Amino acid sequence: MSTASQAKATEPGKTEPAPSAVMNTYGRFPIALERGAGAHLWDTDGKKYLDFYGGIAVNSVGHAHPHVVQALKDQAEKLWHASNLFVIPEQERFARRLTEDSFADVAFFCNSGVEAMEAAIKAGRRYHYKNGAPERWRTITVAGAFHGRSLGTIAAAGNAKYLEGFGKPADGFDSVPFGNMNALRDAIGPETAAIAVEPVQGEGGINAARLDYLRDLRAAADEFGLMLIFDEIQCGMGRTGKMWAHEWAGVAPDILASAKGIGGGFPLGAVLATHKGASGMEPGVHGTTYGGNPLAMAVGNAVLDVLLADGFLDGVDAVARRLWFKLQDLVAAHGDVFVEARGAGLMLGLKCAPEHVNLDVIKALMAGGLLTVGAADNVVRLLPPLIVTDADCDEAIRILTETAVSLSAKAKA
Repeated sequence: MSTASQAKATEPGKTEPAPSAVMNTYGRFPIALERGAGAHLWDTDGKKYLDFYGGIAVNSVGHAHPHVVQALKDQAEKLWHASNLFVIPEQERFARRLTEDSFADVAFFCNSGVEAMEAAIKAGRRYHYKNGAPERWRTITVAGAFHGRSLGTIAAAGNAKYLEGFGKPADGFDSVPFGNMNALRDAIGPETAAIAVEPVQGEGGINAARLDYLRDLRAAADEFGLMLIFDEIQCGMGRTGKMWAHEWAGVAPDILASAKGIGGGFPLGAVLATHKGASGMEPGVHGTTYGGNPLAMAVGNAVLDVLLADGFLDGVDAVARRLWFKLQDLVAAHGDVFVEARGAGLMLGLKCAPEHVNLDVIKALMAGGLLTVGAADNVVRLLPPLIVTDADCDEAIRILTETAVSLSAKAKA
């Protein structure tokens, strides 16, 4: 049936567009983005935006990075997919590079963050099974977490909004308050296998864990023989100014889930683990059809080239620190709109005053040419690409300031 015949007549000579054939799982903004370059995007009407949402922390090296684009083109002309039944040289190389620059000994590749977390949770359980304690299968998680949208990961996070309508949540998870070690220790029992925490909560409201808390998690895991899982899907891959957010605390997990920025926009996820953390993962107990294919690995290696370049992460840290102080000044000057700046590195949030709903603020910023994204606790997330410049940040502060002034005036009118 043609689009014209699908259109609904409203009055003589006029029609409405046919309804979208895309499943209605998103509340979309009425903007179609057409192209990007660096930290900027253009929509189909030609309007230019400064991108401070980064595809929700995905576009780590910006849009259309020439090195990554070339790597994709080169690999696309050779081999896209072969399956993990064969050795994939680019996968071997990517795994080696990631493990050499982390706590890990081995890596498993998949297509997304939720797949990475599912595999990480399975590895945590399987470790105990292989070591003669199959009764240890439960994972302690924390309030405000977001680990993905599979039935397993929504149960792990325990957020009522995401659980609604899907029946009884999957068992195996015990939630405690974020940052509360007394509650966490009280939750450890004979069935506990692992602890899973985001070092910086993203969807939960840009809540950065205290470094002492991360150290205490490591100590508790060691004391009780538990697997420590860090979800660095959003906060890893240079987002905080170090390759991994937990590095600021000087501790390491047994298992780590990565995604988002690891592929710079190409669907890619990874699980990194020590030999101990991965000891239960044997042939046949887990797998993926597409994960780690040659096309994804070529892109992942190209993104890693950028992130590991001399001085790159130091530059991320420097830009982030300068932006942090400017956000503090913004809050001090416009506290009737923004009441708090939060986060770490280039994973930042502005908590809005109760009378300003974050979605309304996001729409106002969008009208001013700045793209941002919401989070829990009435927070506006700022997740620019890691190649963002001081000049880009100054432009973002200008738009944030002008928007705050406008919103404040409207509220007083």
